[in-house]
Amino acid sequence: MCSFDCELSTAQLLFAPSRANRHSVRAKTLLVVFLWLTGASVALLGADPQPNVIFITIDTLRADHLGCYGYRQIETPNIDKLAGSGARFARAFTPVPITLPSHTVIFTGAFPMATGMHDFSGNKLPAGTATLAKILHDRGYSTAAFIGAAVLDSRFGLNQGFDTYFDHFDFSRLDETDLDLIKRRGDLVMDEALAWLRTNPRQPLFLWVHLYDPHYPYTPPEPYSTRYQSHLYDGEIAFADAQVGRLVAFLSDTGVYQKSILVLAGDHGEGLGEHGEKTHGFFVYNSTLHVPLLIKVPGATPRVISDEVSLVDVMPTILQALRLPAPASVQGRSLLGEVLGRPGSGPSNLYSETYLPLLHFRWSQLRALQSHNLKYIDAPRPELYDLRSDPRELKNLYTTRRAEAHEIHDRLFALLQRYTPAGGGPAEKELTDPALLERLRSLGYVAVSAGNFSDVTGKPLPDPKDRLGVYELFSEAMADGQHGRYEESLHKLREAEKTESHSLPIRYLTALDYYRMKNYAQARDAFEQAVELDPKFALATYYLGLTYVQLADYPAAAQKFQKALELDPTNFSAAFDLGAANLKLNRVDEAITAFERATRIKPDFAQAYEALGEVYLYQKQADLAVQALERAVSLAPQMAKAHYQLGRAYEAQGLHDKAQQEFERAKAP
Repeated sequence: MCSFDCELSTAQLLFAPSRANRHSVRAKTLLVVFLWLTGASVALLGADPQPNVIFITIDTLRADHLGCYGYRQIETPNIDKLAGSGARFARAFTPVPITLPSHTVIFTGAFPMATGMHDFSGNKLPAGTATLAKILHDRGYSTAAFIGAAVLDSRFGLNQGFDTYFDHFDFSRLDETDLDLIKRRGDLVMDEALAWLRTNPRQPLFLWVHLYDPHYPYTPPEPYSTRYQSHLYDGEIAFADAQVGRLVAFLSDTGVYQKSILVLAGDHGEGLGEHGEKTHGFFVYNSTLHVPLLIKVPGATPRVISDEVSLVDVMPTILQALRLPAPASVQGRSLLGEVLGRPGSGPSNLYSETYLPLLHFRWSQLRALQSHNLKYIDAPRPELYDLRSDPRELKNLYTTRRAEAHEIHDRLFALLQRYTPAGGGPAEKELTDPALLERLRSLGYVAVSAGNFSDVTGKPLPDPKDRLGVYELFSEAMADGQHGRYEESLHKLREAEKTESHSLPIRYLTALDYYRMKNYAQARDAFEQAVELDPKFALATYYLGLTYVQLADYPAAAQKFQKALELDPTNFSAAFDLGAANLKLNRVDEAITAFERATRIKPDFAQAYEALGEVYLYQKQADLAVQALERAVSLAPQMAKAHYQLGRAYEAQGLHDKAQQEFERAKAP
């Protein structure tokens, strides 16, 4: 790609030598000018192949903690160099400060109310969504993604369109509260990405590398942990910068860099204590919305762009740079004009939201709109900020500038109505997409006004600003519990419960702490209270079943596992545990049915095949036992128990040599 000046010089070089071609030259030059004026992409005269597209997203990355954005307490030479070779957007914002929905915005060009992706759990991108990967894959691109955290696991749907989607996280039915713990260090992510590139995939290629390192807790490796010991968050960023450098160096050495479109973006920022928010997701202040955005288009002159833009604008920008039409589902605008130094196509819609307080704590959601340095936050106690004089959003002007606040409020709700699919009720009343509406109704919420909800009693939902202390106590208690500090966790949960006496997440986390402490009687009582608060809470129901197993109450355990499966048919562990409980109750046929269900849900579930083999042996069905146990050892070659049982099954078939081999394998270290 090249600038307008480059286009004209290309036309002159191609056509100037022949006077006979004067009229053709003039016509083709006018065509170039016309294409430029109408905003069409550049480089249309040649027959060059489509450029590669390289995406780097760095999780939890504040723009104001990078050298190229003016921060002087860090060294980020690789990101800074990239910024100097392309367009740096000084004022880019995410619509939602949570990893999964923010990346969905980037790769669909649509707001959360259009895709239904508002949160880090409980949702999945619908099949058939027009993602950037799918569009490029359908046009012959090799597509690959290398992911740094389980919050972007393929089960959430962002893998659509990727030939290779390297998530491969080692977890089995963990709590959604633990997903942040399942992550892969940036150097390991980059190792996989570079290994893929070295296989020389066919070009053009679309590569996405996701680096999760700056996410809390901040534990950078050496030398960054020592160099940044007083500000470890920056150490994580510096480590991520080094991984960016590895990728850029490889692309440069192989000649790919210059002819590639390259995007580097943060998905959201980090509170770092501003407004009392230590991490992100709870509020919609710019401490967690302002993100770095760098776009390098071949041939474009490096520049800094001061326009306010949104991550929803990234996908249409890339599509226009590739001369591809944007699907009707795209709600952002192309920024290619700004990247090439031309006038932009109009202001971006700087919408933002968080439904985390509502979906997880039964407090009000927050939605905001920013425009011309004014920002309105729709909350039980609304907020208005003048970002020019108050960039940190410390002085709420709502009471003194109500007319301006009401005007932005009306524009916010007009935008919501424009981009929200019909929600099964009057759009002007609910302004909520069908997926979220169903989820809210299942939690017992009812619509009371335009896009606002209450619980079934009609009691107004609390403003998150009034529950920040509870939220921080809960977050600290969750971290304590995950690291084995159960007494500290329980103490903080009791403090939080003084304000929120009937809080579902507090009850659930309390129950988990007791369960992990092996205090099963109190765990049972707390899980029962959680299920009473939300009878559709699948994980609490499942853990209640596990607790009854520990208490040797197998009829109750089986009943809870069966209910957990009804609530969540994907829970293969519940199916397996139901089979085990049925065996304890001597319900052999029911046990087989449950184990078979576990294998259907998770076809590579070696434990379930091993259990089936044992039951078939008990029933003296050697052939079925061999079939199940051979599958088990093929999936888990180190499972000694499966080898031993397979040896028994071979003995039952009279295959003594094969049986002996399996017995030897069972003894192997």
